[in-house]
Amino acid sequence: MPRRRGRSGFTLIELLVVIAIIAILIALLLPAVQKVRDAANRTQCSNNMRQMGLALHNYAGMYGVLPPGLDNRERPPTFYPSAAVPGWYPYWSWMARIMPFYEQDNLYRQADSFARSGTVVTQYTWWPWGGFWLNPPTPPNPALGTPLKIWQCPADSRQLYVSIVDGLQIAFTGYLGISGVRGDYNLPYDRVDGRSGVLVGYGRSGDPLRSGIRILEIVDGTSNTLMVGERPPSQDLYYGWWFAGAGYDGSGTGDVVMGARDIGWADYLRCPRSKVGFQPGRPEVFCDQAHFWSFHSGGGNFMMADGSVRFLSYNADRVLPQMCTRNGGEVYTLD
Repeated sequence: MPRRRGRSGFTLIELLVVIAIIAILIALLLPAVQKVRDAANRTQCSNNMRQMGLALHNYAGMYGVLPPGLDNRERPPTFYPSAAVPGWYPYWSWMARIMPFYEQDNLYRQADSFARSGTVVTQYTWWPWGGFWLNPPTPPNPALGTPLKIWQCPADSRQLYVSIVDGLQIAFTGYLGISGVRGDYNLPYDRVDGRSGVLVGYGRSGDPLRSGIRILEIVDGTSNTLMVGERPPSQDLYYGWWFAGAGYDGSGTGDVVMGARDIGWADYLRCPRSKVGFQPGRPEVFCDQAHFWSFHSGGGNFMMADGSVRFLSYNADRVLPQMCTRNGGEVYTLD
């Protein structure tokens, strides 16, 4: 009598059970994978900031001052003999000025050589975006569209690539210098709630004729004062350019520097003033460019003026103004 052959496959119920088990395992594993990825991005981001801190302090050691957040008053002395602030780097960000101190000497020399290459004022090679209004237009500085890993937070894929904005090839950053608290362009320079930060942008003729802040001017203590924070580029990619950026006010605000309560920037964007400070954000929300935020879970990385890096939760917004002044004499505690 022949033997019966065993089954060669699953029943429908058994197959559904297997699929359900696999789905449960995936559901359990995905959060863990996401946490690992977030931790890796957060670590790389903090490592970037440590490199920034070292570069900024080496710059200060050589020049006696930290770089300006941005200075649009500079004009080439060969073109403008009476320039109040002689120089070839108008609108160059603090990130651009410290290139030789984070192993970008070659790019710095290329950018510097290009800026100085014009023979007449109408060529505007010293203008970082080039003379785009001329016919024929002068090309932009080659560094404008050169992406650098130190300025890229890996949690935001937009920062990893070059994009075309208004016909210009642009490289981006998710880091901003701390310019103070309020950042209102109409406030006097020396007001504590004005541009009293560490990486200050200069954008008007009434600003003091200085090139940057001395370490000794951080009287609140370098370990108590913020110097760099996170804020990804805007959704339309008009803000967040690492090499140069005028900001809304000519001093780089919203582009390369920002304050803890930058109401002037929020007003310019026609956003509610509740959108300033440090709070969660999303790239598709237009008004989230008015405040510090990051793609990391629960908060963002900040670099202190001593070069150390702290991960701050969004609860730190309540003391962010105290942390962003270099000379306010405030006392604060973090949870």
